[in-house]
Formats: sequence, structure tokens, C-alpha cells
Amino acid sequence: MNSQPTQSAVDRETSVPYRAVRIGTAPVRVRREGDIWYMESGATPGAYPKRLTDRLASGAQAHPDRWLVARRGADGEWQGIGYAQMLARARAIGQALLDRNLSAERPVVILSGNDLEHMMVALGAMWAGVPYAPISPAYSLVSSDYGKLRHTLDLLTPGLVFATDGDTFAAAIDATVPGNVEVVTATGTCGARNATPLSALLDTLPTTVDAAHDAIVPDAIAKFLFTSGSTMLPKAVPTTHRMLCSNQQMLLDTFPEFADEPPVLVDWLPWNHTFGGSHNVGIALYNGGTLYIDDGKPVAKKFDETLRNLREIAPTIYFNVPKGWEELTSALETDAQLRETFFSRVKVYFFAGAGLSQAAWDRLQSVTERFCGERIRIMAGLGMTETSPSCLFTTGPVMGAGYVGMPAPGCEVKLVPVSGKLEARFRGPHVMSGYWRMNDASAAGSFDEEGYYCSGDALKFVDPQRPELGLAFDGRIAEDFKLSSGTFVSVGPMRARVISAGTPYVQDVVVTGLNRDDVGLLVFPRLDDCRRLAQLPASAGAGEIVGAPAVRAFFIDLLDRLNRESTGSATAIARLQLLDVAPSLDLGEITDKGSINQRAVLTHRAELVEAMHDARRDDPTVIYAARCKA
Repeated sequence: MNSQPTQSAVDRETSVPYRAVRIGTAPVRVRREGDIWYMESGATPGAYPKRLTDRLASGAQAHPDRWLVARRGADGEWQGIGYAQMLARARAIGQALLDRNLSAERPVVILSGNDLEHMMVALGAMWAGVPYAPISPAYSLVSSDYGKLRHTLDLLTPGLVFATDGDTFAAAIDATVPGNVEVVTATGTCGARNATPLSALLDTLPTTVDAAHDAIVPDAIAKFLFTSGSTMLPKAVPTTHRMLCSNQQMLLDTFPEFADEPPVLVDWLPWNHTFGGSHNVGIALYNGGTLYIDDGKPVAKKFDETLRNLREIAPTIYFNVPKGWEELTSALETDAQLRETFFSRVKVYFFAGAGLSQAAWDRLQSVTERFCGERIRIMAGLGMTETSPSCLFTTGPVMGAGYVGMPAPGCEVKLVPVSGKLEARFRGPHVMSGYWRMNDASAAGSFDEEGYYCSGDALKFVDPQRPELGLAFDGRIAEDFKLSSGTFVSVGPMRARVISAGTPYVQDVVVTGLNRDDVGLLVFPRLDDCRRLAQLPASAGAGEIVGAPAVRAFFIDLLDRLNRESTGSATAIARLQLLDVAPSLDLGEITDKGSINQRAVLTHRAELVEAMHDARRDDPTVIYAARCKA
């Protein structure tokens, strides 16, 4: 995210009104003790249930036939499961899991992506009080060595593994799941494995499961979610019912609109991540809404499915990562049918996972004003797996890229000076107590002496003279480094600046220069956009694309534009190299939701970094700045 919010198009003088939506706007309380800041919302948090599945039970009673979740079937038609039907299936599956004596020590592992069967098994496990763990399907289907999958299974020691389609996951299961662990599938044979059909669990007669559900305490683990960003091996976060329920209430206090109209979501975000699986699924379930599973994704050849869905289903609030918003904006500019459906009742745009560039922000608001006749509020926040996930929301008066807002009701924020920045730390009922099966030495530094979770994210006040206006993102503290001169380079803001200025040809960048004289960039380009810029055929390879004269000319100009705004060696960029090898999931360079791990890229491409910084100015693989301030 950008470190400094800028004046957005939404803030200019205009006669175009905002579409009505209820957003919580409580003032923030701020105090300072020495050089440490404390912040919290002035709103009193609302009451929340003991268990997230209490909302399934109340929904089954209040609106039994309303779809909780839906997905297109093989015939292309939407197939949904209503609240009462989902409760019945959860009770049956829950009883079957209880009969197998599963527990936190022997949880359920779900390998599948987002689908109806995944939701049934997840809610069945929660109804029985058996923790479950959704694992990234990429660990099974994209990884070549199953290293991360094997790590997650070794850490969890599951008693049952579920995959919707046994044929699809057969190779991964055969390679990693011990023979004494039961495997359940909805379809397929799972190779030579003797898998139990999901239908057998659904046929189980509920006898003791309701009593087991009533006995679940708020601090019981509902599920394990794995981190994905900063380390080679993911860590398991025990996510309790209290964490999920309190955070959903924070969301409802922030968006009271959810109580006025049950939210309708059209969503692709993976359930093995906290944004899709806790935040978005939770919003639908907690507020009696409906989630339409989007089998599209904002990548080449998959976004058409998202557009197909959005032409049919009108969301009330729409969530996506910045790349998804960029693709949707382009489609809205040309697709009248899409505009008619999408604009019909959407009241909030929400992005997370990364920062939306100011250029993308302004373009989205411009197309909305032009074709919708109203402005739609663009919102974001800050959260993480360890906080289930939300901590901050942009409910304050500032609108623009980089702004992450103010504390949600019930979330305590502490800002502590670390390495020249303010580290964000969080405390509240939505924050984990520690990582699963992680020894004290490994977990050291996760919490401070007051019990605040140390996020590693740096924040800054939008206006230091008016801290009550809220906070802006200021990068990851661990990513920052010093040049040979001793000057600190702030990686997060620089990365955001490059991506914004490089739209639409920059996918992501890794900033280099540790102990060097100047800053460099490794650039992962958007190859399809660069190919079109170079007017190359679809068959062109990555090397041909990044070497095309038109592409090189764009990045030469980009360096010049960036350096015109630089203020010294910490913000000037001396060189960049376009990468023709995609980031590796197996090596931890990228997550399955598209987030780049700066540290992993620098580690595994160390020789490339050395060569780039040591290269002569006539090296054809490196693009040099024409001017660079010292």
C-alpha cells in the first residue's frame, strides 16, 4: 500500500452524490505515553454469540430456505444450499466426525478449494467442535515436491483428510497422507486409496452432536489457518469461535448496513486464506446473507468466469484484490450488461490483500460516476490471519490509496517505534493467543510485554498533528534495509509507488540494494499487457516479450518518471531488471493469492541481484536510469 494517501478523485468537488450506505463513524480515542501511541474506537462493541455456528442455527430458524452458499453446477445453473438444509447436513457430518473421535489433536484437513462440499464439511466440523484446516489447493496441485503440504500435515497430525474430487487430489494424497489416516471424497476414486464417500457421512443419524455443539466454549478452536507471507514454512494459527465471532461483530459495527439488508457476495477469494475464508464467508453466515462462489480469478483466461457471474448476480458489497478491481474496471468500461447488473445494488467496494494504486482508484471511481450516476464508497482496512482478520477500517474522513483507517470497535492498537518507523501491534478478543505447536523460542517476539500481537507492519499518521484522522500503511519493517551509506530504504512505499506508476505493465516488484551504493528493482511484469504493448503474437515467449523494444522503452521512461520525484538515494532507483521467470510457489516466492514474498525472492535470486548491481552499463539485460539523485 502507498505510504501517503493522496487526494482521490472521490474527494474533488463534484455534484455526483454517494449511494446511501450505513457506515459506522465513531471517533477514535488517542493517547501517547512517551514515544508510544495507543488508539481505540470510541464505539462500544456489540454483543456476539458464543459460537459462529449459532448463526447457522438462527438462520435456519429465521430464513430456512434462503441460500447460504451457491455454486454453478455442471449444467451451468446455480445450485444453492439453504440455511436449514446446511444445518441438517452439518449435524449429520458432525456426528460422523464425533463417531471417529476427532479433536484438535486429530483435526479434519480439507484439501479442496471453494465448493459446496467444502462448506458442508467445514460447518459439520464446527458444529461438532472438531477443528478443521483448509489447506491451499496449490500445495497439492501446483507444487512439484509437496513440501508445504507435507509440512502442514506433519504439524496438524490430522485424523481425517477430505478432498471433494478424489481423482484430482489422488497424487498428493498418495505422496503425503499416512495410510492410517482416513480419506473422504465426494467424487472420484482417489487412485488405489480406499476412500470413504462423503455420502456415508451425510447418512449418519445425529444423536449426540447437538449436545456436543452446546458444550463448545468460545475459546474452543474452530479452525486452523496457515500464514503465507513472510516465512518459508507456513505457521498454523488456531482460530477460535471467540476470535471469529468478535471480529464479525466488529465488521457489523463498522458496516451496520449488513443488518439492514442481508449481504450478497460474489466471491472467488480462497477459503484457506483469512480474507476469503474468515472475513467473507463469515460476513455471509453472520448476517444471514448469501455467498455465490465465483470459480473465476483475476488471472489470464479465468476472469471471464467472474464477469459471467457478475452479469447474473448483483452483489451488495464487492470484495477483491487490486488486480481484480483493475480487471473489473476495464470490463465495466465496455460491457453494458455487466454494468447494468453490477451497479444495480452494490453499495461498497472493498479491497484487501495489497494496496490499490491511486491510478486504479481514480479509474474505478470515474467509470462508476459515468455509468452508475452515483459514487460508490471505496473502502479498505488492515488485517491478518493472526487477528481473524480485521483490525482497521477506512471509516475516517480520508479517502485515497494507502489509507488504512481507524481501529474497529473492540480492537486496541499500539504504535511502537521500531527501526525508525511505528510498528502496529494489536490486542483484543479477535487476536490469537499463539501459533499451534510452536515452541516458545520460535514464537518469541510475536507478543510484547502488554500482550499486544506484534504485526511487523509499519503505520504512520495521515496527519501527525491530527492523529484522530487515522493511519496510513508504511510498509513491512522487516523488508526495509540500509544502503552502504547507512541510509534506510523504505521498501513498502517504494514498491507501491513503482506499481502505481507502472500500471498496467507491472505485476509486482522486489526492491534491492542491501549494503549497496544504490537501489535496484527486480520487476515481475504483466506479460500479457507487455505483449500487447509490443504487438507480439500470443505465442511469444517471456524472454521475447521483456526484450521487446517497446517494453524496454516503457520501463526506461518509468525509471525517468520515478526519479524525477525522488528526494535522494533512499528514493532514487538506479537500475531495474525485467524477470522472465515467474515467482515460484515451491520456493515461497509467491502465495496462491498472488502476494510476493520479498525476502524469498531475494534469497533464491541472490545471484541475479548480485549480477544486476555489478553489471556494466552496457549489459543488455539491465535497464539503467538516465539520472539518479544521490
